[in-house]
Amino acid sequence: MQRRYDIDALRALAFCLLILYHCAMLYVADWGWHLKSPHQSEALQWPMLVLNRWRMDLIFLISGLSVHFLLRGTGADRFLAQRSWRLLLPLTFGCLFVVPIQPYAQGVANGLVEPGFGAFLLRYYQFKPWPQGAFDGWEYGFTWNHLWYLAYLWVYTVALAALLPLLRSRAGLRLQAALASLRGGALLSLPALPLALFSILLQPHFKETGDLIHDWYRHAIYFSVFLYGYWIGNDAGLWAELARLRRRTLTLAPLLFAVYAALFTLLPEDMPDSVQYLIWTVRSFYIWTALCAILGWSHHLLNRPLRWLPWATEAVYPWYVLHQSLIVLIAYWILPLKFGPLAEPAIVLAGTVAGCFVLHEIVRRVPLLRPCFGLKARKERVPASLSPVSAPAPKPA
Repeated sequence: MQRRYDIDALRALAFCLLILYHCAMLYVADWGWHLKSPHQSEALQWPMLVLNRWRMDLIFLISGLSVHFLLRGTGADRFLAQRSWRLLLPLTFGCLFVVPIQPYAQGVANGLVEPGFGAFLLRYYQFKPWPQGAFDGWEYGFTWNHLWYLAYLWVYTVALAALLPLLRSRAGLRLQAALASLRGGALLSLPALPLALFSILLQPHFKETGDLIHDWYRHAIYFSVFLYGYWIGNDAGLWAELARLRRRTLTLAPLLFAVYAALFTLLPEDMPDSVQYLIWTVRSFYIWTALCAILGWSHHLLNRPLRWLPWATEAVYPWYVLHQSLIVLIAYWILPLKFGPLAEPAIVLAGTVAGCFVLHEIVRRVPLLRPCFGLKARKERVPASLSPVSAPAPKPA
């Protein structure tokens, strides 16, 4: 089966967007983050909100797509073992050796951690609670910060593996076929309904705290779009329909966002529950329509062997693991230097990109580091002198 270049490209672009989003978190006004620049802007709230509604949904949907392809010709047990290795090892390594600079910088900025990174690490590796509010996760003694995605993805992968007998049953295959046959308005509306229902039923009761055990609202949303990715898979008819609808969805998504923004901006905070449910429903339809637009346009534009794609496909995982720690570290260094509102974000972004590039080039060359950043072991090249295809052909008699 032909490789789906558009999915590889979309994964790389989605994580590039994530890096830009996290850089912008330093500067968006009234949104809490690990560190905040004095150069904050309220104008950033709107473009950030446009992205915020669907950015992680897109990443989990792409993860579901990847699982669909990884499961071809692989048993569930072997698949689960491989995925656990590629998710849990980088999560553990990242929590121990990549992430700690983030709680250190946040704790020092909050005045609740004494300067001195070495002393901080000795205390951090004891996994005891810190002073209240020292950093995100202070009550647990450590944090995974942006690596929460790996933990959630592993849980969803285990859940999907457990559901495989049901999904591959006759009833499950009929349901998947029915979903893959959706066209037009049905495709743009029916998958949004569960997202709206989960928002209405669960969002009032479960805050988005990043607590894996109690994060049931986000679990419902993210696992749903993860399953949507698995369902979409490589169905040619469904992808052709997404591409056919791409102009319609590109028009409809901004309109839905405008309605959603107008509702929650203009209506009072003490609105009736029915109106709040309407807002969440519009938001859910915006999220799904935006995802359909992204999938349709990426399939139309990116499903070809782009020159940069092999390098980017390998770089995605290490860049994801590294990027937020680099953002926080660079910001921690330069915020006291009081650069201007243009120079400071430029330095943060350029330094993050350069740091990710350099560290990735090191990681990819060190066999012991490769699996710690989600990379497969390098295949040894067979010397030309030993390769049977390179042997000279016998001369004709």
